[in-house]
Amino acid sequence: MTSCEYANIIIDISHEKVDRLFQYRIPDRLKEKIDVGSPVEVPFGRGNTLRKGYVMELTDEANWEPSKIKEILNIPADSESAEEISIKLAAWMKKYYGSTMIAALKTVLPVTKKQNKQVHKFVSLRMNLREATEYYHECVSKKQKARERIMAELLATPDERIPYELITGKLHVTAATLKSLSDKGIIRIDEEEYFRKPVAGDSSRYGTKELSPEQKEIVDSFVSDYDTGKRDTYLIHGITGSGKTEVYIALIDEIIKRGRQAIVLIPEIALTYQTLMRFYRHFGDRVSVMNSSLSPGEKYDQMERARTGDIDIIIGPRSALFTPFPNTGIIIIDEEHESTYKSESMPKFHARETAIELAKLVPGGASVVLGSATPSLESYYRAEKGQYHLFELKRRLTGGTLPQVEIADLREELRSGNRSIFSRRLQELMEDRLSKGEQAMLFINRRGLAGFVSCRSCGYVFKCPHCDVSLSEHRGGRLVCHYCGYEQPLTKICPKCGSKYVSSFRAGTQQIEDEVKKFWPGARTLRMDADTTRTKGSYDKILSAFAAKEADVLVGTQMIVKGHDFPDVTLVGILAADMSLYASDYRASERTFQLLTQAAGRAGRGEKPGNVVIQTYEPEHYSIQTAKNQDYEAFYEEEIAYRDLLRYPPISHMMSVQIMSYDEELGMQFANRLRAIMEQNKKDGAIFIGPASAAIGKINDVYRMAVYVKMDDYQGLIEYKDMLEKYIRGLEDEGKLKKISVQFDFDPVNGF
Repeated sequence: MTSCEYANIIIDISHEKVDRLFQYRIPDRLKEKIDVGSPVEVPFGRGNTLRKGYVMELTDEANWEPSKIKEILNIPADSESAEEISIKLAAWMKKYYGSTMIAALKTVLPVTKKQNKQVHKFVSLRMNLREATEYYHECVSKKQKARERIMAELLATPDERIPYELITGKLHVTAATLKSLSDKGIIRIDEEEYFRKPVAGDSSRYGTKELSPEQKEIVDSFVSDYDTGKRDTYLIHGITGSGKTEVYIALIDEIIKRGRQAIVLIPEIALTYQTLMRFYRHFGDRVSVMNSSLSPGEKYDQMERARTGDIDIIIGPRSALFTPFPNTGIIIIDEEHESTYKSESMPKFHARETAIELAKLVPGGASVVLGSATPSLESYYRAEKGQYHLFELKRRLTGGTLPQVEIADLREELRSGNRSIFSRRLQELMEDRLSKGEQAMLFINRRGLAGFVSCRSCGYVFKCPHCDVSLSEHRGGRLVCHYCGYEQPLTKICPKCGSKYVSSFRAGTQQIEDEVKKFWPGARTLRMDADTTRTKGSYDKILSAFAAKEADVLVGTQMIVKGHDFPDVTLVGILAADMSLYASDYRASERTFQLLTQAAGRAGRGEKPGNVVIQTYEPEHYSIQTAKNQDYEAFYEEEIAYRDLLRYPPISHMMSVQIMSYDEELGMQFANRLRAIMEQNKKDGAIFIGPASAAIGKINDVYRMAVYVKMDDYQGLIEYKDMLEKYIRGLEDEGKLKKISVQFDFDPVNGF
């Protein structure tokens, strides 16, 4: 275990106390038993009270005078706790992704700052019926109207409790009057604590849907593995509409029967409502939700409900992975290919790898199930190599077929004189669907009016003064930076050449909504993007309205094309299919294929056949052609060959060393120094790239640059990370690193 002399320990772990560590000496008899995460018993405070703590760090350096450092007394014999698992997971994340232990701990520990408890109050009679009747007549004779009203209500149902709010509201009795009656022993006021429940809806349980032979085969195979003690990672590759959610529900049913709990991760809040309702109709109050739209009180209560066994299933984005269930049995990651499963703050963990590690740490082990119509190359590659167990669902549950997908070449549209946002084929299909009372979805990967504003005379582009990005035009004549929030009014004169030819390239959701209203004035339109979903409940409101056919057309960004199921949508228009191809990111083709396939999958999910129109300037690109054919395997073969050629993940691993500095020259010098340190200790197969400016070289006046290292051996990258962390820590201790910060990102998913 350890040969270190000292352990830095947290006492009574909680989210708000992890910054405070206490150092203890490790006695020789415990050195072979203690590791990071181990629970220990220590003497604490002036009275040396016996307290439980957890080991955060092991070190040979004494923070105090060695003779004054107390000794660890013992390791408690009780079984592994949720806190111990959290600490071990945080230690793994620190090592695997690079971070401080405190940052890792704050990621895995649910916020446990105590919230005001919610209570229901009830009022009942304390005296017997005869005494109560006498007191009622006394109130009548003294004309004490409020007391008369409450006594009459209580005497009408003497054996029941009446809700406090009913008495203060309907009967107009003041709290002071009720307190006075309680003090006199006439009534009793009881309080009952209850948990806030963010799920509102019909909890009447539906029966389990009859599974198809394909679905049943997956469930049977999983259960067989589970009951023989096999805890594996499974990838369900199922085409859109093939019933992955029904499989998840059946798997969770089996896990709950075995007395264990389930965590279901979904990529975005936008998906929460529909997914949650499907689970809620099956499992009722045993399921809850965790996401950023909940109040602190609601979040706290969901964690308490999980800890106390009040719920069996939690559904939510990445952070729901750290729900403190006592006995997690399965972790499901739906739409596992989504980039939102990768954290963008330290530690930059990926939910997939972290879930697999957590599954190993929980008592008895847990199984991990990944699901997607367009699996990430990493997951499919591992399934092909036998590291994951691959299941496939190749048929739509409705019995319908995949939609008919067509490509509209925008170059041809321009040549033929069509300068509108909509291709002629899309216009034709929109007319047809609206006349039939069917619904359409129009998808673009932009928000607002978006685009950039430039001078058509000299080419000047309006840029943010604090970030290396162009400003986007929004309504009200505002130019907005989507990175730091900087705003300035839109001027009609070019500040560089004085020309009046200033205009914007408009290709955003607002613009599309306006164009729909212009082309089809009678069409009812809803828009769903980052601007229309800022308020709590806005996601559910828009999606519920569209599901209830209160609108004919839904215009939106990525959030409308993932996982939603609207049976009356028979047309999907993808308006800027190749926009994501232009990103300076090795995953650009994969992202484009996934987005187009997911978007196409929204059409024809009911009994009516669906059509999809992909509008593009690059119709020949393999990601667009394979998306048209809904052919994942063909895309995978093409893309994996490209990754192999350039040694990109998943063929090789990659570490991005990200340097941020207020001084550009100083930052670049430091980046060169970090590369030199690694090259002096060169490992077999290591390839170094950079340093170079990041894709966005400046955000909020901070310059950004990166050094990339590629290696087949992930452990080798961890060793490089440890080497640089040690060097940086030394500079920080000497006060020599004040204007520079460094982060590490392993197998980066999002561009830097």
